[in-house]
Amino acid sequence: MSRKLLILDTVLVAVAVYAGVQLRNQWRASKARAAATLNRTVKPGAPPSYAPALPEPPVLASGYAKIAQQTLFDKSRNPDVVIEPPPVAPKPPMPPLPVYHGLMSIGSSGPTAFLSINKDAPHQAVHPGESIGQFKLLDVNSVEMTLEWDGQVIHKRVDELSAMNSAPAAPEAARTDTQPPAAAAPPPAVKSGPGETTAFGFKTCTVNDGQAEGAVVDGYKKVMHQTPFGQSCTWEPSGK
Repeated sequence: MSRKLLILDTVLVAVAVYAGVQLRNQWRASKARAAATLNRTVKPGAPPSYAPALPEPPVLASGYAKIAQQTLFDKSRNPDVVIEPPPVAPKPPMPPLPVYHGLMSIGSSGPTAFLSINKDAPHQAVHPGESIGQFKLLDVNSVEMTLEWDGQVIHKRVDELSAMNSAPAAPEAARTDTQPPAAAAPPPAVKSGPGETTAFGFKTCTVNDGQAEGAVVDGYKKVMHQTPFGQSCTWEPSGK
């Protein structure tokens, strides 16, 4: 029994001696590393580049002009003059549309619409391109009529413009003052001479344009036509 204890004690002493030697070696290595770190020379880096600051601009009176112009106490200090646009005159109202009485299309003269300024006015034979009152007839067929007034194109069904559907004009209210009634506006001027060229080779014509039948204007001759609905005319080349 004592021999086993002796062997165990010997082993324990050897382990303790080995552990002490390893611990001392590690302590010496750490001391060497610390000494090497502390004694190492560090090379200083290059200093950053230095840019001098820009000089402050001189103080000028013009730099304070915006403050003086935008004062909140008096808008007259603002040098910008506000120019008011001129007032725009209101557009006159569109007059009543002409009354439609019928349509005829015979031969090469194209369609002829029989219109009147109002229900009681005389009928006029109007071709496309001619005017009646303040309106200009652009196109017409048995269903629809196209008119132009003040640059505005108007499309209307012929049954809406028919004389049968036109309500009679309301009687003028009795005047209670002693002032004379205002004079009626003069009828629009009718263009004298040939109108616009049509697709059939002749130019549009207005019967009451002041030119007699057979008159020659700008190389075109006024030719009158008798239709079942009244007289119409065209301006045809005088060489025919």
